[in-house]
Amino acid sequence: MFPRVTAVLVVQHGGERLRTTLDALRSQTRPPDDLAVVLMDADDPTRRLVEAQRPSHVVSLGAPQPFGAAVAAVEQALPEPGDDRSSLWLLTEDSAPEPTALSSLVAALENARTAAVAAPKLVDWDDPRRIVRFGRSVTRAGRSMAIVEDELDQGQHDDLSDVLGADPAGLLVRHAVWRELGGLDPALPVIDDGLDLGVRARLAGHRVVAVPEAVLRFGDTGVAGPGSEAGGRGARRRARAARTAQLHRRLASAPAVLVPLHWLALLPIAVLRSVRHLLVKTPGSIPGEFAAAVEVMSTPRRTLHSRRSIARVRTAKWSTLAPLRIRSDEVRARRQQAAEARRQRARGRADDLQFLQTGGGWILLATLVLSIVLFAPLLASGGISGGGLLPLSDEVSALWRNAAAGWRDIGGGFVGAADPFAGVLAVLGSAAFWNPSAALLGLWLVAIPLSGLGGWFAASRLTERASLRVLGGLAWAVAPPLLDALAAGRPAAVLVHILLPWLAVLMFAAGTSWAAAAAASLVFAAIVACAPVLAPALLLAWLVALPLSGRAAVRLVGIPLPALALALPLVVQQVMRGAPLSLLADPGLPHGAGEPTIVQIALGQANGTWGRWEEVFGGLVPEVVPPPILLAVLLAPLAIAAIAVVGSRRLRGGLLALALAAAGFATGVGATLVHVAFSGERTVPVWAGAGISVMWLGLLAAAILALSTLRRGAAAAATLVAVFGIVAVAPTIAAIALGRTAVGPAPERTLPAFVEAEAGSDPRVGTLRMQPTADGGIRATIERGTGATLDEQSTLASTRRDLTATTESIATLAGNLASRSGYDATDAVEEFGLSFVLLGEPAPADPAANAVHERARAALDGNPQVVATGETDFGPIWRFVDAEPDAPGARIPDAGPVAGWVVAGQLVVVGAALLLSIPTGGGREPDRRPPSARRRRRRPVEAAVDETAKDAAAPGRATTDETPADTEARDEPVDRGRASSDPRAAVDAGGHERGGDEGGGRRADEA
Repeated sequence: MFPRVTAVLVVQHGGERLRTTLDALRSQTRPPDDLAVVLMDADDPTRRLVEAQRPSHVVSLGAPQPFGAAVAAVEQALPEPGDDRSSLWLLTEDSAPEPTALSSLVAALENARTAAVAAPKLVDWDDPRRIVRFGRSVTRAGRSMAIVEDELDQGQHDDLSDVLGADPAGLLVRHAVWRELGGLDPALPVIDDGLDLGVRARLAGHRVVAVPEAVLRFGDTGVAGPGSEAGGRGARRRARAARTAQLHRRLASAPAVLVPLHWLALLPIAVLRSVRHLLVKTPGSIPGEFAAAVEVMSTPRRTLHSRRSIARVRTAKWSTLAPLRIRSDEVRARRQQAAEARRQRARGRADDLQFLQTGGGWILLATLVLSIVLFAPLLASGGISGGGLLPLSDEVSALWRNAAAGWRDIGGGFVGAADPFAGVLAVLGSAAFWNPSAALLGLWLVAIPLSGLGGWFAASRLTERASLRVLGGLAWAVAPPLLDALAAGRPAAVLVHILLPWLAVLMFAAGTSWAAAAAASLVFAAIVACAPVLAPALLLAWLVALPLSGRAAVRLVGIPLPALALALPLVVQQVMRGAPLSLLADPGLPHGAGEPTIVQIALGQANGTWGRWEEVFGGLVPEVVPPPILLAVLLAPLAIAAIAVVGSRRLRGGLLALALAAAGFATGVGATLVHVAFSGERTVPVWAGAGISVMWLGLLAAAILALSTLRRGAAAAATLVAVFGIVAVAPTIAAIALGRTAVGPAPERTLPAFVEAEAGSDPRVGTLRMQPTADGGIRATIERGTGATLDEQSTLASTRRDLTATTESIATLAGNLASRSGYDATDAVEEFGLSFVLLGEPAPADPAANAVHERARAALDGNPQVVATGETDFGPIWRFVDAEPDAPGARIPDAGPVAGWVVAGQLVVVGAALLLSIPTGGGREPDRRPPSARRRRRRPVEAAVDETAKDAAAPGRATTDETPADTEARDEPVDRGRASSDPRAAVDAGGHERGGDEGGGRRADEA
């Protein structure tokens, strides 16, 4: 008597694949005895198609159900199995068996009476030569893996026999065993349901065999299994389902005493795995990681049901499954193969920058020489000061403490949010951990070379011409806003200028790389931290980039997040103070300078001068040519080239560049209208140079795009723009080289030696510094340790318009000490932890300040509460009689738990971006660009012409005049061995059209 086989067919979509599967069932050499069909939300044509097969059982479900639930719905309607040879054949509408598939499966069960489950080989529906999946097992860590997956079928796996499990589609299961095991586990609706069935069958004493002779064409549309939906969304859905199944199987199979530990570890493990997802550039899987952990933790009934199902049938030990697990060496081999495949993909996507061949090396060398010439006098001093510069804290721990929300050691001290710029200074100072202040000198030394490199790399994303890349590097390295910032001692503005082109470079790459997108977010945050006034312009550019990026926008969405995380505490505090415009204030030491006019901003000048041309040769040049006209003439080539992009072939990119320039100009003009910070009694406008840097970047990009479309003369035009631009900034370069700017060598100390010696034993020693002002008043500040530092500055203090109780107490103390009175300073000395009083020297030409100085000195000399210590280079100094070392008032108070939570949140966001930005090897991410946007290497034009000539001479072959645009219109990839015979057009790395080579072969302007 032959065994009875009932085919269980699950239908969800219908259509042509269902028709093919039904035809395949009729074509079986050993047809099934009965056909039971499950219809899920089927339409009338599908019903008629199924009814034409005269199935023995039909069950209709109103909505799609998991494969296991659908099979269970119809299996319950089947009669009891007559013997242990009766079987169920599990099929889906997209699993069409080959004619001998069922006979091979039945033979496998008949020849091995201990076998209860037979698994076929699933091949691709459209290409039966490729194996989709064949068998399934687990690693030692419990991760489910297909034994064979996505391989060309050459018979190499035809010796596979015993397996741990398999995909449910096509399984032949003894009906009695199916009912004994309870069918597929409803807790595994998508993935690992067939694997779990095989594991339970093995534990019940049965075998699971693979039958390579049984072949099923499998569409993998998701009726059984997770499906093969293309794109990131499908991959994330499959990853979440796989992780959920793995966690459930872990709890279902673990020893009872370890289940609570596994349950408690689910969320911590999700955190650790999220870090790994950031490192391997799959951040989209992080939500699914936590969703899987939460789902398994919140469904204990599923776990209990699965454990009871296993316990009910288990007769064998778990150790009997060990030989069927995938070995560790095989797992390593698969990982190595996957890594090699990624490297192969990366080789096809590598962009050849040709750094040395296109002038990058010369840019680096020239800017290094210029930087050494300009700042050589600073090297001997080992430090830099002047303008808006102050030393950094001596200890790296102090740098990072000032970068976190908490106690602010300025204005008498207060608890508040940190300026994001303090975090940038902490990173900068940590690079020179042995002497953090030396990092500022290093910044000045590398500012011009790094700017030149940034300009060259940004230009390399726009053109392949060496002359235009050199123009980008030179024009950005000696841009007026950078030189003005270096001359005025503005480290934040210098950093902004250095970072802007690197942000552009990273934004170009962010569309195809998570690492580049994360790095762009960090650079974005650093720029906004250094120049908050740029936030509106950068956000506008980000909003424009999102719709232009298409599918790549998912990578760009999170770019502002680190900047928001760093600035949010400060935003909340300033808004609560009713001063939202104070968020635009420049961080660091409030430093007033010349306020530029609209015309000066349009000409790139941020310091209120005309490029210092009015000072050249003792003022002789302005008598011949007005400086505004001279400066306009020198910058005219750049402006003309930028505007010319409107009439070029690269109009779209040119318009975006001009829009960026307009946004920068508007930002620079708007900055001069914002006066929110104070330096003593004077208001300080926001530095316009940051906006001018953005304007300069836009103009330079537009000029390079326009010149790149010229067939001839591009090198000459680039030379003209570069030479005129260098001449325009020549007076500023000369002033820096001759030391006629605010920046100079740093002094040995910022407070008298008496204070510095005391700070050696008491790092928090307090000094009341009183500085006479021109209006007859005194500016009083409290400085701790060896003096004020740049990292402890706060815009919360510099933008405060009203006196606080603390600042009023300081003002009262200073006013009484500067005049003869009976004021008792004991309480104030104890409250602020003061030890010294320093009276600063006024300017000799300021009579009001000198009169205040003399009156204050006489009052202090006659005050019994202070003792004169001596004369110093900073002015006379006195010591409080009641001063105590390590006074309670000098200690840093606790900032409270809120500050800790704020810092923790910032660390999570910035840390995630940092982990995601770390490169992990080429090719980790698939290349999702369409073929028309991928880079094509061009062969020399001479070779292309020769090849075309050979093709024409060959008999039976026709020549075609095919341009690259025609080539890209085809669906198939372009053969790298062929090149167009038309040398006048090509496609650059970004898919933009660029001008052809001049004179054929190599470009004449670069030869």
